[in-house]
Amino acid sequence: MMSHLLRSASLTNYVEVARSVGLDPYQQLSAAGINRSALLDPDIMIPAEAVGRLLETSAQVAAIEDFGLRMAETRQLSNLGPLGFVVQGQPTLRKALDSTTHYLRLHNEALHMRIEETAGIAIIRQDIMGLPAGSVRQAVELVLGVLYRLLSMILGPHWKPRSICFTHEAPASLAMHARVFGAPLEFKRDFDGIVCVASDLDAAIPTYDPVMAHLVRRYLDSMLVQSNATMADKVHKLVLALLPSGECSVDRVAQHLGVDRRTVHRHLAHGGVSYSSIVDAVRVELVMRYVESRDRPLSEVATLLGFSSLSAFSRWFGGRFGCSVSTWRGKNRSANSNGLRQE
Repeated sequence: MMSHLLRSASLTNYVEVARSVGLDPYQQLSAAGINRSALLDPDIMIPAEAVGRLLETSAQVAAIEDFGLRMAETRQLSNLGPLGFVVQGQPTLRKALDSTTHYLRLHNEALHMRIEETAGIAIIRQDIMGLPAGSVRQAVELVLGVLYRLLSMILGPHWKPRSICFTHEAPASLAMHARVFGAPLEFKRDFDGIVCVASDLDAAIPTYDPVMAHLVRRYLDSMLVQSNATMADKVHKLVLALLPSGECSVDRVAQHLGVDRRTVHRHLAHGGVSYSSIVDAVRVELVMRYVESRDRPLSEVATLLGFSSLSAFSRWFGGRFGCSVSTWRGKNRSANSNGLRQE
C-alpha cells in the first residue's frame, strides 16, 4: 500500500473535540503514533493512515459516530493554508475547485477530488486512499464537512446542494449531520461527495483577486516542482478514477497521461512497480469498504472494481484473501463483535 502524507492542519480542533467528548487527546495521539508537536505547526507532514486511525479510534472510544463532523463544524478556509488563498482568489467556483484539485496533494496526498457533470448535475467526488478498512468513515465525514463549509463560504449561507452522499451506512442519529449540512443525505451510495446543480460551478466568487491569485499560484507551483508526483502516483490516481467505468486499461491510462503504454511500463518498472500491481492495490483498498456493507450487492461491487463479471470478481477475491466474500464478512462481523464485547 502506498504511503500518503498530509498537513498536520488536518488535526485542527482535534484537542477541543476530543476533550468535549471526555477523551484525553494526547493519549489518543500517542496511541495513533502521532507526536503532539504536530499540533504546534500546521505544515508538518504526517501519515494519513495515522490520522485516519486516530479519528476512528477516538470515535469508538468516545462511543460516538460523528467525531469527524464535530471537527469539521468550525473549520475555516485559513486551515487550508496557501490553498485557501487560491480558492478565494479565483473568479468562479469551477476555477476554485480546479485549482484545489491541481494543488491538493500539497495539502493531502491521500485525498483525490474530481468533478463529474451530466444532465445539468455536478458531482464533486472525494476519494481517500491509503487508509485500511474500518478507518475511513470519520475521515470521509471530516473531508465532506470541510468541503461543504468551503462551498457555503464561497456561495453564501443560502446555498444548498442537491444531496450529500456517503458510501458508508447511516449513523444511529443524524442530528449532527443535519446541523452541519442542512441538506438531503444519502448513505450506502457508490461514492462520497456533494451533488449540486452544474450551474452552481459558474457562480462568481466575490473575493476574486487576480493579483493575489497569481502570486499564490507562483508559490504553490514552486512547491509542486519540489514534490512532483511519480509515474506510480499518477497511474494510481487514474486507476482510481477509471475502474468503475469499466474502461481502466494501461492504454487508457497512457492516453490520459499523453504518453504511450511502453513509456508507462518503463517508468513504473524503474520505480519497482507494475501496472497490474497498482490496479490490484487500488482494488484491495476499495474492496474492503464496499464489502463491509452487507446490503451492497456483490455484482455492484464487481462493477465498481472494474471486473467484467461477478465470477471474475469472486475468483480475484478468493485468490487475494484466501476465502469467499461471505466467509470474510462472517469473520469480520465476528471480530467486530468480539472487539465491542472487550470494550
